[in-house]
Amino acid sequence: TKWEDVPEDIRKTFEKLGIPEAEKNALAGAGSQYESITAYHNLKEEWAKKGVIFEDMDEALKKYPGLVKEYFMTKCVPINDHKFASLHSSVWSGGTFIYVPKNVKVTVPLQAYFRMNAKKSGQFEHTLIIADEGSEVQYIEGCSNPLFKDAYNLHAGCVEIYVKKNAKVRYTSMESWSKKTFNLNTKRAIVSKDGVIEWINGNTGSNTTMLYPCSLLTEPGAKCESIGIAYAGEGQNQDTGMKVIHLASNTNSTIISKSISKDGGITSYRGLLKVVKGAKNIKSNVQCDALMMDNKSQSNTFPTMEIKENDNVDIAHEATVGKIGQDQIFYLMSRGLSEEEATKMIVRGFMEPVSKQLPLEYAIEFNRLIELEMEGSLG
Repeated sequence: TKWEDVPEDIRKTFEKLGIPEAEKNALAGAGSQYESITAYHNLKEEWAKKGVIFEDMDEALKKYPGLVKEYFMTKCVPINDHKFASLHSSVWSGGTFIYVPKNVKVTVPLQAYFRMNAKKSGQFEHTLIIADEGSEVQYIEGCSNPLFKDAYNLHAGCVEIYVKKNAKVRYTSMESWSKKTFNLNTKRAIVSKDGVIEWINGNTGSNTTMLYPCSLLTEPGAKCESIGIAYAGEGQNQDTGMKVIHLASNTNSTIISKSISKDGGITSYRGLLKVVKGAKNIKSNVQCDALMMDNKSQSNTFPTMEIKENDNVDIAHEATVGKIGQDQIFYLMSRGLSEEEATKMIVRGFMEPVSKQLPLEYAIEFNRLIELEMEGSLG
């Protein structure tokens, strides 16, 4: 897309914002991402004055080599962690680098969008977030690619998050890959004293997804909260979960996992909750809810718990699997809804704990995406 082909009203908006001439064609090629890109440019100068760094990973390596090399695949995700981490370390390109200085609270979510356009290719973007002591930041990441009927793609990205003392990071990832993509991602956070990491994950699309974000609670007061939803339709396998390692006393974690399966799709929760010897006064709760839309889909739960300490450790796990009840459908239909409308309403209610954590525009798009996947499905 060329600048001249962009609708006139949008071109006028960009011109009012003073977008440099050299960037116009790049913005034109960004399709529906105009507003996100505009927000990015507006935010950059405002937060740069406070010391916040928000850069493409390649540029960050050039501009801040010492800072990047200190954290890049050293403690969080070592290059020999597993074979896909090793592959990633060898061929990575692009991604996001964020550094938030001490006591700086970024009040508007920082956003990035990754798209894989070439067929028979791999994408290996790297996201590195460093939240210094007392800081706060929210980051939203979107991922997608077109469907190539005769070719498969591989996504093997890596996310490393460092949450320092009294800091808070909310990482949101909305992934909607084509059904010819293998999504094998590695995400991990190291959380220091009284730090908080929040994971919000939405996974649709892909042929196979294997994704288990991990939180290392290394010091007292560290906290992890995770909520995610996965959708699997025909020919799809969504194998997702969460890992939390309690390495210090007085640490807490909460995990909520939801899944929807339809037309023979497979969803699985695969998690690890570990409490090391000497880590006392631990509280953790894992909740897995699965909604199956027919009799040929599958839902699995594979929780692993390794509890090495007996002193004041409170661990709970619960799982529910079910279909939409005909009594629920009947009740809503008696209020004037069609059967399809009633089904969509129940699904939206099932997803509500996830969607309410998203900014409004993301929640609307995510709900619509699930509805498109659900079209023609009756409980």
